Amino acid sequence: MFDIIYVLEMTGVIAFAISGMLIARSKNMDPVGVFTIGFVTALGGGTLRDLIMDNHPLYWIKHQEQPILILCMAVVFSYWHRVERIRESRILLPDALGLGVFTILGAQLALDLGHSWFIASLLGVMTGTFGGALRDTFCNEVPLIFRKDQIYASISFAGCWLYFACQWLLENESLSLSIGVLFIFIIRLLAVRFDIRLQRDRRPVQ
Repeated sequence: MFDIIYVLEMTGVIAFAISGMLIARSKNMDPVGVFTIGFVTALGGGTLRDLIMDNHPLYWIKHQEQPILILCMAVVFSYWHRVERIRESRILLPDALGLGVFTILGAQLALDLGHSWFIASLLGVMTGTFGGALRDTFCNEVPLIFRKDQIYASISFAGCWLYFACQWLLENESLSLSIGVLFIFIIRLLAVRFDIRLQRDRRPVQ
């Protein structure tokens, strides 16, 4: 198979690293802070996944080009002054893309290691959301996954099951991966655009 998995991994790393570095710059962090936030955002979820599944060496240790790429991006983001003009709200696109990519790849790896669909879906959600949760926590923000006005982890969970269904019905790994990633990416954007939530505050009876 054309290495679509590796292409998706690098796409996810870049997307999540961008989302982390944008917030880091908005918080006036120095280059070390920009690299740290970009690193934990891009690789935190995969690290947790590998530790839980006892999958060693950790993926980013085996593929050192990923942290090297993040380091190069951190240098650009720290010294390219135009980055300061990018509003923090612009993290939506890279964050949604990173969520989709890492959720599906996390679930796919769990299946390859022999885990059930349900366990694979939980590991996929962890892979897709944990890096962003670390990013927001380190930047003194309420993580997106915990915000009542956001639909986030549930989209990731649903995307895993769509991926499983496509894999079972289509028997085409590349197409199933692509459908799962695109579903999460598009639904996440639509959820923000149309303010879709799992729960809304109840208005007091007058």
